[in-house]
Amino acid sequence: MSLARRPPVGVVGVISPFNVPLILSIRSVAPALTLGNAVALEPDPRTAVTGGVIIARVLQEAGLPEGVLHIVPGGADIGQALVEDPRVRVISFTGSTAVGSVDGGASLAAGGTYEGLFYRPTVMTDISTDSPAYANEVFGPVAPITPFDSIEEAVALASDTEYGLSLGILTRDVMKGVELADRIPSGIVHINDQTISDEAVAPFGGVGVSGTGARLGGPTGNLESFTETQWLTLQGEITGYPF
Repeated sequence: MSLARRPPVGVVGVISPFNVPLILSIRSVAPALTLGNAVALEPDPRTAVTGGVIIARVLQEAGLPEGVLHIVPGGADIGQALVEDPRVRVISFTGSTAVGSVDGGASLAAGGTYEGLFYRPTVMTDISTDSPAYANEVFGPVAPITPFDSIEEAVALASDTEYGLSLGILTRDVMKGVELADRIPSGIVHINDQTISDEAVAPFGGVGVSGTGARLGGPTGNLESFTETQWLTLQGEITGYPF
């Protein structure tokens, strides 16, 4: 008998961000545990409860054995320790580039102010494509708007970036939307919907600097992320050598 099987990698380090902390933690923690691994979860220090403690308590109540899941909140020193420890075989990490900042000659159409920790939804027009607020990933409610006159120009604008996580196409012709999606590099495409969506059964990941080539979610993506491949052969009697 000759077969390939997928044993767990052993220990998985999960470093999750402050945004949507419950989802962006559990989407790695759940499949890693299900596939037989132990997990060290470092939630963002600002969301240590919603991104870590809640998950640990729920799984504890569900009967998860002691020592299989560890919550290790902290700063960059904790993340560095997880990455450098050779016993941690896989790191599942969600991070972002530095937030762009709103002096590039754009016109502020709405928002642009904040109160405490809350930033108002902001719309910018007349923005150049090399402005940081357009070219970089802004972790906030900021929408730079750039008009286009043709499909060719739209493809050029959407493709002229190192990012490639999620693409939203709004169109009355769904099939033309599919044709457009074929021409723009993106790990995720939503036609006639916004760019943000999440389903546990769907592989989630980007291209370019928005991803590492791996996918989370769905049986294929999770198996690839949190298990190894092992070739195993066996037979009832010891083979005699030489043949």
